[in-house]
This record gives sequence, structure tokens and C-alpha cells, in this order.
Amino acid sequence: MAFNHLPAAMHDALGPLSVTPVTHSVPMAKNHRPSRPPESGETRPSPGTVLDRLTAGASRAARITHTEHLPPKPGRHAVWPDRIRSEVIKAIQQAGIEHPWAHQAAAAEHALDGESVVIATGTASGKSLAYLAPVLTALLDGAEAPNGRGATALYLAPTKALAADQRRAVKELAAPLGNRIRPAVYDGDTPVEEREWVRQYANYVLTNPDMLHRGILPSHPRWSSFLRSLRYVVIDECHTYRGVFGSHVAQVLRRLRRLCARYGANPVFLLASATAAEPSVAAGRLTGLPVQEVSDDASPRGELVFALWEPPLTELHGEKGAPVRRTATAETADLLTDLTVQGVRTVAFVRSRRGAELISVIAKERLAEVDRSLPARVAAYRGGYLPEERRALERALHSGELLGLAATTALELGVDVSGLDAVVIAGYPGTRASLWQQAGRAGRSGQGALAVLVARDDPLDTFLVHHPEALFQQPVESTVLDPDNPYVLAPHLCAAAAEMPLTEADLDLFGPATADLMPQLETARLLRRRTSGWHWTRRERAADLTDIRGEGGRPVQIVEAATGRLLGTVDASAAHTAVHDGAVHLHQGRTYLVKHLDLEDSAALVEEANPPYSTTARDTTSIAVLETDTEIPWGSGRLCYGSVEVTNQVVSFLRRKLITGEVLGESKLDLPPRTLRTRAVWWTVTEDQLDAARVNPEQLGGALHAAEHASIGMLPLFATCDRWDIGGVSVPLHPDTLLPTVFVYDGHPGGAGFAERAFHTAREWLTATREAIASCECEAGCPSCIQSPKCGNGNDPLHKRGAVRLLTELLREAPQASPTAAPNGAQAPADQATAADDEETSAGRGPASGPGEAPAGQTPAPGPGEAPASQAPPPGPEEAPSGPGTPLGRSSPRSGRGGGSGGCSTGV
Repeated sequence: MAFNHLPAAMHDALGPLSVTPVTHSVPMAKNHRPSRPPESGETRPSPGTVLDRLTAGASRAARITHTEHLPPKPGRHAVWPDRIRSEVIKAIQQAGIEHPWAHQAAAAEHALDGESVVIATGTASGKSLAYLAPVLTALLDGAEAPNGRGATALYLAPTKALAADQRRAVKELAAPLGNRIRPAVYDGDTPVEEREWVRQYANYVLTNPDMLHRGILPSHPRWSSFLRSLRYVVIDECHTYRGVFGSHVAQVLRRLRRLCARYGANPVFLLASATAAEPSVAAGRLTGLPVQEVSDDASPRGELVFALWEPPLTELHGEKGAPVRRTATAETADLLTDLTVQGVRTVAFVRSRRGAELISVIAKERLAEVDRSLPARVAAYRGGYLPEERRALERALHSGELLGLAATTALELGVDVSGLDAVVIAGYPGTRASLWQQAGRAGRSGQGALAVLVARDDPLDTFLVHHPEALFQQPVESTVLDPDNPYVLAPHLCAAAAEMPLTEADLDLFGPATADLMPQLETARLLRRRTSGWHWTRRERAADLTDIRGEGGRPVQIVEAATGRLLGTVDASAAHTAVHDGAVHLHQGRTYLVKHLDLEDSAALVEEANPPYSTTARDTTSIAVLETDTEIPWGSGRLCYGSVEVTNQVVSFLRRKLITGEVLGESKLDLPPRTLRTRAVWWTVTEDQLDAARVNPEQLGGALHAAEHASIGMLPLFATCDRWDIGGVSVPLHPDTLLPTVFVYDGHPGGAGFAERAFHTAREWLTATREAIASCECEAGCPSCIQSPKCGNGNDPLHKRGAVRLLTELLREAPQASPTAAPNGAQAPADQATAADDEETSAGRGPASGPGEAPAGQTPAPGPGEAPASQAPPPGPEEAPSGPGTPLGRSSPRSGRGGGSGGCSTGV
């Protein structure tokens, strides 16, 4: 059931904090974890009661725009297949699990039959046990071999945290099985002295795609005994392998399959996914194999209360006098504070590293006013921390020492944080799949849970909190990846040739685009063809041609100037926006100012400071059409899809007052431009259409600019991309089209499928864009509809009413059915490309996002305050004589937002 919408508050009035400190956690249901026994007389509030406490007072209550109640559901048991060894079943029973859920037994049956299978069920539905039962059975069988390792299994996780957590879980589950099960983590944090033991003796190796790409596959002779016995490959959280990152992982898996065949192994792939559309299709694209599907979730679920929360308007005014809402960061910090005071174990998911730090700092300060013991029970968790810092936080979370955590999406994944009572989500995470994945972190032991989505001041978030049906009555998205993207495929062909010469028989394995790429790689003198096949010709490591997570280039080290202490790292692609001169950087609750960014040495020198502001980078962008693949008439205008070249330059940064987001000033920067060849959708309008829309030449630039900002903000609802993965440019007269034009482009070399999806859903997408602008209550534009605080042109010009009239006229002449034929044989459905660095994997970069999201100037991510995106510079050494039109042509890191040629680039 759902309650009706309530009007949004007009002014900010914080609800009072409880004055009774609680230093224990309060579970919400009867089946709490045994390690957290309730104290005598302790009450157990329901999720609804907790929400009522949060919304005490008229001002707080008015911020709830919608409340969705998901009732509990019972589970359905089954029996394990008789081929699961009795020792494994006994170990599972000793862990307190008497019978499997029906979907666990079904997945195990497929695995035992030698069929690759994807388990696509809800959060906390027991996916790990579904694949562990057959894996442990195989490992026990292999332990009876003369060498004690007749069978091995490989586990791939998108983050180090998840791999470490899974190792702990496997050790606990397999403890009754003795040393016949030998799990070990092999990643960048594994000490050198342990690595040889892992190669020679571990039979269950847990790693990530990065280490497989850079460490294991290039050194496959040292792993020969492990690969020869490989029975199962487990791919956990496979829904995170999307877009360009997913396409890279798909090619890494094809390289793995090729080497396994070389050693006589043919492993079965077991994939675990959050609920997704067509999971078997996506899993098949990822692995290159037919994959069975288990998606009927038989696990029980506790009650979930899901509230949509819109921060109130403040008395402040932004650019051009626009009204400003209280930031999502400030609102989330308040909610985390209140929940901690109530003793409710909570994770606040934040889209940026900077945001996680800031929310933790604010919550600690406010908790100190209530009880000095409480600040120690709140912390931030994000990527960029040193390994020992991450491990300490994970231990504190598991032990219950921490009561509140402000986290980036590292914890969206299956890290076991059972016992959480509430989740606060600061800003829509980009897809419905991610939204439900984050909400599912609470109530993981089957108890009731509270989830709160706090809207940022941007078009999409504002649209969603006032259109809950778009969240609660729509299916989750499909996953898209394109392993045939030549910018992805080319470096993996080189890496494969370096591992073992490529032959004609290998070409089909890597996809239909392979045959056309081989001559280009020969021309670039990267591969040489001989009678035995294609050989890698360089001294360099071929695996270093590409970073599969797409950051590109050597990470920039953040160094404290006074002591030389290494604080952390920032992806090379993010350095221009995250650690430019004058940027504010947060680390473990401490604030630093960047004194100098040295791009040549990949170092940012910082000093500790306490400025009363945050920083936000701004950049400008221009765009050139390289080739038009498809175009259709929209009246006298055109809707087009094709290849473009984007040139971006970070030009300045804003200083914004903390909490309120008020702009204090702007400082210029002198950084080099970067270029990107990618795919784009664009639409043009003619003079007749402008006349019909009553948009005169003085209004044209502002109308296009406003429509571009809003369309970028709304596209993730249709392309299901993360918002840092797309960009936009609006131009009153573009030199290539000779007409007023709005572009939206993929922020990845070669494209990622998002602009293509925009092309196929253009009518629906632009209709929602028009509605979002027209329904906004502001007079002339605000961050909730057409303004972007990251706009390189300072949100000038913008014309709200002109944008509505222009879109109305454009849609009036649009075809009734969106185009269906996907160019280049690509599929129409698209999904986000998460670019997880090794601790963050699905977080987004928001176009037209409000000051509530963390600014780019403080985040080691390429977007304005959000996680890094999957963009990799095209591969190839600097001296490779490849032409700029090939996948091996050099390109600098991704373009950013800003304005070019009278327009503005937004999103990327």
C-alpha cells in the first residue's frame, strides 16, 4: 500500500534531536543476530515507528512526498541435490541453515549438471550459499586427488572489500571441513610472500577482474596447476559489470576461457546478480557462453518501509536568483544523526567520496552535542583509503562497534552487514536495480527495515520523488555491455597474443569484430603475423595497454606536503576535477587544501586546513560530428546518432559555503584540454520550428541550453546509465549541422550504448524532460529543473519557458513510435556503466545536480562529487603509429562538462 503525496516544505526547520543517548543498537525484529542480544527491557521499534520519530514536527513530516510499504513474504524451502556431499550439507546445517531455499537448490542442480547459471534474486536471498554448495563439493572431491588439489575454483568480486568478506564467510562455513578447503585472497593487498602459497596450494582463490587481467592471466604458466584443475568460476555481483567496465571484464573472461582450454579445463561459470531484467542474456554476453537462469526468489523478506524525502527550500538564492533547496548531504547527515541517537544501525549511501566524508563529519559534530561517546560510533567508508584503514572499518561494522556509517557504494555490494536497521540513500543511485540493492542492505537477517531516498536538487531526483510510480511500479533495468567495442577489444587482443599467440581458431571466441581489428593491430606494429599465429611484438606488458576500470593513466598520489605522508590516490581521469590547485580534499574526516597538482609526476601536494567552503570544478566543452550513422526526421528537424569528437578543458572552480551550497566565488584554472572520440545522439531544429515555438534569436541559446541540461538529467531514467557516463552540449548554430543543435554523448571512448538508447527512446525521454521543466514551480529555472551547478557557462543563458515551448513543438512533430532498428547491430536496451574503482562500484555523477551532492573539487572521481566512471583512453603506446581514427589512436581522459561554442556540456 502507499500513502498519498504530501506537500513539500517551503523552509528549513530541523527537527529536535533526542536528548537521551543510546549507545547500543536496537534491532527491528525478533530474529536479530545472536551477537547483538537485546538489553533487558529494550524495545524494538518497527520501521514505521522509526520513520514517525524522524518526521516528528510539521516541517519534517512535510518533507515526505511518498511512503511505500512492502509487506513481508514467506520463504519456500527445498532439499539439496543428492550430489551435494554430505559433509557440505552438514557444515551448512551447523551454520544454522537446515534447508535451502528453492532457488538455491535449483542453482546448485544446474551447477552440478555442468551448466553455467546466473542466480538473479533479491538482496540477502542466499545467493552465496547457492554457488558455494556445489563449489565446496567439487573442492572436496578434488582434495582426494594425489596432489590434494584435483579441483579448484576462482571467485571474482568487483571490489576488494567483497572478496575479503567472502573469504571470511567461506572460512566460517567450511571450518568443519578442515584444511581440505583452502580459500585465499589474491589481490593488490596480498603480501608478496603469500602469493606463491596461493598459486601452489589454495584451491579457492578470491580475486577481482583487475588482478585477473594484470596479474594472473599474463603469468599463467605460474598458475598452470591451478588453471588445469579449474572446475568453477564464480562471478559475484555480476550486475555491476555494465557498460565499458563490463565490456572489459567480458574480454578478460574470454582470455581466461582461452587459457583454461590450453590447460585442458572447461570451467562452469556461476554468476550471482541482483534482480535484473533478462539476467541470462546479460550473463551470456558477459561470459560468451549459454547461461541458465534462476530468478524465482524463494527467500523470505521482512517488512520494508520506503520513504521518498525532498529537502525543503531555503531562503537562499542561487545563480540568477533561483530558489535553492537544502542539500541532500545536509539532510542525510541529519537523518544519520537522528537514527544514531535512536540506536538504529544505519548506513547512509552517498554517491561521492567527498560526500561520505562530509556526512560523517557533520554527524559526529552533532552527536557530540548529545553525548560525547556517540561520535566514535559513526564513520565514513569509501574508496581511496589505505588497505589497513578499510579493513579496520569493516571489522568495526561487523562487530557492531559502529552504529552509523556514511558509505560510498562499496557497501552496496554483497558485503555482509547483517543487522542493519535502516538505509538512507543520498540521491537516486542511477538505476532502480541499484536503488533496491542499496535498500536491501537493511533487514538482511529478515527483520523489518526502513529505507529513505533523499532527493538531490536535480531534475531526475525531483521527478522521481513526485512520481513514485517510476520507482515502485516499473521493472528493474536490463544490463548492457558491448564487448565488440573496438576501444575495448583491441587491447585485450594484444594481451591475449602476449599470453599465447592468437590463431584463426581464437578469433570467434573474441567476437565478430575481431577479424576486422587484426589488420589494424598489425599496421600499428603491435601484433605480427607468423605461421603459428599473431604474436605480441613489444617489450612492454600488453596487459598495461588498458585499465579495465577505465580510469586511464597512472593514479595521482595525494601527498601531505609537510610530512611526505601518502594520504591516498585519485584516478588520473579525475585529477583535473578532484585535486586541481585550490581544491578541498577530505580524508578520514580531516580537510586538506591542494597546493599544487603536478600532472607530470602524478602527484597532488596538500596541506591540512579548515576552509569554510567546498570546491566544485567547472569545465568547457566543444563537439564535432565525425560520422552520422542513423537519422530520422522529426518534422523539419532531425534526430541523429553517430560518432563525435569531444574536447574538454577544466577552466575554473567554485567555492561553495558548506551545508548551504551558497557560491562564495570562482577562481580560474589553467589545465590542458582533453579529447574523446565517442558516440552521441543529437537533435536539430529549423527556423520554422523555432517560429512555431515562438523562440526568437535572443531566447534560442537559453532555450537550447535549458533543454540540454534537463534532458541530461532525465536520460538515466531511460538509458539506465549512471549520470557521470553521459555529457551534453547545446549550440545555437553548430558548424557541422548548420542548425541549432543539442548533443548528448557517451563519456567513454567508442561509446557505451547510452546515447544509442537515448536515440531509441527519444520521444519518451524528451517528453519526460519537457514535463520535468514545465511542472517545476520555480519562475525562471532552478537546480530542480534546468540549472547545473557544474555548468561551465555559469548557467547563462537559460530560458525555461523557451525550453518548454521548443520541446513541445519538437515533440508535436516527432514520430509516434521511437526508432527500433539499433545501428551496428547493438541492442536497444541499455544500462549503466559503473566504474568501480576497487572500493566503489556504482555511484554516479549527476548532471544538473544541486549543491546537495558533493562537488567534484573534493572527490577523487571524474564527476562532480561522484564515483569514477568507466572510461579508458584508447590503448597503445605513445609511439604506436596508429591513426587517430582507429581504436589505437591516442586520446586523453574523458571529457567533462562545460560549455562550448555557445553551449554547455553537462554530465560527464
